[in-house]
Amino acid sequence: MERGSPESFTRMGTLGIEEECFVVDETGRPTSGTDALVYEHEPPEILEDRLDHELFKFVIETQTPLIEDPDDARERLCEIREALLEHAHAHGYRIAAAGLHPLAKWRELEHAEKPRYRSQLDRIQYPQHRNTTAGVHVHVGVDDADKAVWIANELRWYVPVVLALSANSPFWNGFDTGLHSARAKIFEGLPNTGMPTYFEDFETFDRFERRMLETGSIEDRGELWYDVRPHTAHGTVELRAPDGQADPDVVLAFVEYTHALVEALAEEYEDGATGQARDHRRELLDENKWRAIRQGHDVSLIARDLEGTVDLGELVDRECERLGIDGIKRVYDRESGASRQRRLLEESGPDALCESLFLQTE
Repeated sequence: MERGSPESFTRMGTLGIEEECFVVDETGRPTSGTDALVYEHEPPEILEDRLDHELFKFVIETQTPLIEDPDDARERLCEIREALLEHAHAHGYRIAAAGLHPLAKWRELEHAEKPRYRSQLDRIQYPQHRNTTAGVHVHVGVDDADKAVWIANELRWYVPVVLALSANSPFWNGFDTGLHSARAKIFEGLPNTGMPTYFEDFETFDRFERRMLETGSIEDRGELWYDVRPHTAHGTVELRAPDGQADPDVVLAFVEYTHALVEALAEEYEDGATGQARDHRRELLDENKWRAIRQGHDVSLIARDLEGTVDLGELVDRECERLGIDGIKRVYDRESGASRQRRLLEESGPDALCESLFLQTE
């Protein structure tokens, strides 16, 4: 049974970025290419041990090296993307990114042969069989296990903020869902997903993780697929809220925001704010997440103090001023991914929509 350790939490402020993307053909349509890219051909050196497939043979995942300095995040992310595109092009494929591929029909696509995924398909059945989702996961290093759990608790309120800004998956299985992030709702069909509950400290979280393993509820700790979690192997807090994105600037805005949030919350923890921790009811956090799923950039969220609501634009302005960042403001001011996908399909058709999702490096 794969387990982490409180001793893994040793460094504050490091970064890691994981991206799930789609392997597509020249026209941008999904195709089963991960066997060729992961197993049959050697990837570029920078992708060694940082490239894997996901549940479907058209979904591929990359990981950046450990990023010591947040100022290096752009360079590291783009290096990985460039290497992936080079590898894919060399073997007749292209790469696309979104929360869901708008033309992917899960019944027509192949599942991976990897024993881990075969076991999940057998155990979970229908919800996993249809799971064509792709997201962005941001890891921020934390230097103390109890601090990491406290930060993860506090980050729960921010999950809907990031999800609303990232909403980039209006289509699923060939139809318009009416949602802005159908990925988030499809993924919630799996067990151990969505908004986690509050954990008092690392011992409580560790006890929960151990019980899930010992009862056969999960096969390894990586199957705790919550929107935010302390990662007990990497010594990080991991935010798993955003939809996949073609534009690296959008991903980097979420990296900047997540890093700033974790650093600010770490300072609150060090200043003794643990006594004022916001033990938000999961039901209210779920309501905010649903609003983000349904409304995207147009969302109005229940305020952090639970007194009234706040529009996403106002919240973004406040957060940028509070944290000294600007990336999420630029994301908010541009057309959302979901709105752009709908517009392109209506104005220009599926070819233009697929082309708009090709992975970018600048």
